Amino acid sequence: MQKLENFVLGRWIPGDGDGQVLFDAVTGEAFARTSTAGLDFGEVLAYARAVGNPALRRMTFHQRGRMLKALALHLSAQKEKFYALSYRTGATRADSWIDIEGGIGNLFSYASLRRKFPDETFCLDGETHVLGKGGTFAAQHLLTPKEGTAIHINAFNFPIWGMLEKIAVNFLAGVPAVVKPATLTCYLAEAVVREIDASGILPDGALQLLCGGAGGLLDFVSSQDVVTFTGSASTGQRLRAHPAILRESVPFTMEADSLNSIVLGEDVDPGMPEWDIFIKEIRKEMTVKAGQKCTAIRRIFVPASRLPEVEAALSRALAQTVVGNPAHEKVRMGALAGAEQREEVRGRVRELLVGSRLAYGDVDAAPSVLDADGSRGAFLSPLLLVNETPLSSDAVHSVEAFGPVSTLMPYTSTEEAILLTKKGKGSLVCSMVTASHALAREFVLGAATHHGRILVLNAANAKESTGHGSPLPLLVHGGPGRAGGGEEMGGVRGVKHYMQRVAVQADPSTLTAITGVFQPGAFLRLDGVHPFRKYFEELSIGDSVVTHKRTVTEADIVNFANVSWDHFYAHTDHTSLSGTPFERPVAHGYFILSAAAGLFVDPGKGPVLLNYGLDECRFLKPVYAGMTIGVRLTCKEKIRQELKDESDTPKGIVKWLVDVYDETGETVALATILTMVQCLG
Repeated sequence: MQKLENFVLGRWIPGDGDGQVLFDAVTGEAFARTSTAGLDFGEVLAYARAVGNPALRRMTFHQRGRMLKALALHLSAQKEKFYALSYRTGATRADSWIDIEGGIGNLFSYASLRRKFPDETFCLDGETHVLGKGGTFAAQHLLTPKEGTAIHINAFNFPIWGMLEKIAVNFLAGVPAVVKPATLTCYLAEAVVREIDASGILPDGALQLLCGGAGGLLDFVSSQDVVTFTGSASTGQRLRAHPAILRESVPFTMEADSLNSIVLGEDVDPGMPEWDIFIKEIRKEMTVKAGQKCTAIRRIFVPASRLPEVEAALSRALAQTVVGNPAHEKVRMGALAGAEQREEVRGRVRELLVGSRLAYGDVDAAPSVLDADGSRGAFLSPLLLVNETPLSSDAVHSVEAFGPVSTLMPYTSTEEAILLTKKGKGSLVCSMVTASHALAREFVLGAATHHGRILVLNAANAKESTGHGSPLPLLVHGGPGRAGGGEEMGGVRGVKHYMQRVAVQADPSTLTAITGVFQPGAFLRLDGVHPFRKYFEELSIGDSVVTHKRTVTEADIVNFANVSWDHFYAHTDHTSLSGTPFERPVAHGYFILSAAAGLFVDPGKGPVLLNYGLDECRFLKPVYAGMTIGVRLTCKEKIRQELKDESDTPKGIVKWLVDVYDETGETVALATILTMVQCLG
């Protein structure tokens, strides 16, 4: 029998003793053992902090992102190995697609997200705040990677996605990870980590894996660590109250299974596209991964008058579900993860049946299965319950059967539907199927406080919708209350969770030196060479040019109006200015910006390849005919671009602060423009 190993301290180490036996969910065969006995968890965490953390912190966001991309490409090439092994969990190939390619997709997503960050080891957070009237004292928030490690304690249902979706985020932030997958399916996580280790892509100490029990692991956490937990609410609450977590004030993100719901809008009738969308979505969420998803639909709310029709339609749909060997092409629902898990689900269903009735399925008998032995595998039929008194029932809003189980309930108004969804005391996701924009608005604004994500489904978006149960890399995954009160992923938001925010106060020149981004009021570098004559590497933050000046004329305003076709009255009609902020016809803002470009651009061919765009622009003071403007152009920030191929020209994007001022010295326009600048080599 295979014995799994732990990847710690830079090598593969088996735990002491026989450990825990792991079973094939489909055949019941015992095929592996795993143990963490004998491991020094304190040493494991210390290794992550001392070896993995410095290596990742030295890398820039862009280097970390490219590392994630390389890792994603490598795992993609090996994915068929994972599919073959995943059948042992009871998952069909479609189920495994979510786990395997969904996880790898997260790596790709966060690899691409590197472009939202500077090519630096840290990043700025928010805008600069000027703290003194004279402009000599200012502050800027920075985010820098924590000096500890992420500790991920994961659930059994998605051993690959659960690991990759988390480490993608902490790696981009510059923090290592110690992953503790649920023992029941840890063999899949082990297979993936073996491929990651073999690739040599990650620096030493960046990733460690514990296959087995981890009692005592949290005894060794420090204030620079971050702990995430995915699993049952009761276990999460116990871990969150761990003395070391409290003593060290360790950030603890909990994503707990919740009683997610779906609502059929009062406007939807049989025959409408939304009716079919509703039935299909529920069937999918009940049977994908045999209902073992933290986002699966547990509560179904429909208008009371539609209850019999929905019950009949769902029963017909569920009857089409072929249960059996997940490797068989005709099977649509495989086994639960194990026999113990199946018995736990049955126990929860019996609790629910105290106040509900069974509309479809059989709690006790094994279902008819295809190409499998129903008496040996952890098979269970889809189970649809009906509760006709949801306002006065408690169990249906508090007991979760973590399998192919959902309860159908009536409501009498949208207001009542909102109230019923809230009775779950917080969920990861809630959906509403409606063709009415008014109902969608009422529901979303009324229910938003109790759900981490709300999906509004209708005929307009159903074809492209990723579905009720699919967390996405750029959206937050988490929810209030019972759902754990935490957030994962969420794009840039998730990366910041692994970083320390610090407010830095200094004069603008010092802030510029610290941040690598020009701060208004900082020292200007005037070396006599126009910045447009410098290659990317030659440019320094603060390089500036102060232009000659130009007096705006009435002819300028009239000509710009004719060329641009912008004859807005404030620029052209002397008689219509009463009650406006203007004394007389004002120059177009975009004329001022164009005139500024005419002043600061060096016209000869040089390293500047093209104008790349405009980040921000504000027109702060009216400019009238007869006023004189000048420009201070300053190199604000530099972002080197990656080469697409060997033939690509080495280049970078330079952000320039354009400060247009009048004859009194007051700023009339402030903008950030971008140019593409050639590199030396």
